[in-house]
Amino acid sequence: MFPLRDSTPSRSFPVITVTLIIINIIIFVMETAAGPQGLSDLVYVFGLVPAFLKEQISPLGFYPIVTSMFLHGGWMHVIGNMWILWLFGDNIEDYMGSGRFFIFYLLCGMVAGLTHYFINPGSDIPVVGASGAVAGVMGAYFLMFRQAKILTYIPPIFLLNLPAWIYLGFWGLSQLYCGTADIISANSCGQIAFWAHIGGFGAGMILYRAFLREEPQPT
Repeated sequence: MFPLRDSTPSRSFPVITVTLIIINIIIFVMETAAGPQGLSDLVYVFGLVPAFLKEQISPLGFYPIVTSMFLHGGWMHVIGNMWILWLFGDNIEDYMGSGRFFIFYLLCGMVAGLTHYFINPGSDIPVVGASGAVAGVMGAYFLMFRQAKILTYIPPIFLLNLPAWIYLGFWGLSQLYCGTADIISANSCGQIAFWAHIGGFGAGMILYRAFLREEPQPT
């Protein structure tokens, strides 16, 4: 299922949402310009590699928890994450304000990275992507705009207007299912950091209220 639009209009220009999208795209273009070897070096230095993180002593050594959320593994990866951020981030930023939203986004991404680390502490596979932070935005949207409608494309031909609580709830449950399945049998749902998604989504649900300037009105 792929979301095409939501029914919640923006009340103001989403400065941080747009800035994050631009930064992620610029960094990805720089990644592609680095060539295969340069890209590999970047991913291992700035991506989240749990086995490397486990060896760190200084708190400064934990920087990949932040830097990893600004790297991506391919065009579809970055476009998918940025589209979801654009779709849901503007509405969350509306009710948090730009500064609070930025901190919220980073915190959700950090919780996502730490969740992946604690589930896979010995993994030497680098993890990159904004999806953990974006999942936090989704978790906040799930509770704040549960009755909003999400126009959803379901291949090959279906278009459905789903309530946000159904679309995002199904997404969250699918991540939990695949994350649990991966613990039982490695890569049973593919090489995706499902627990980072779960950690980010949960963080968004738990933390969002602390960052609100105002509550959205029920619709």
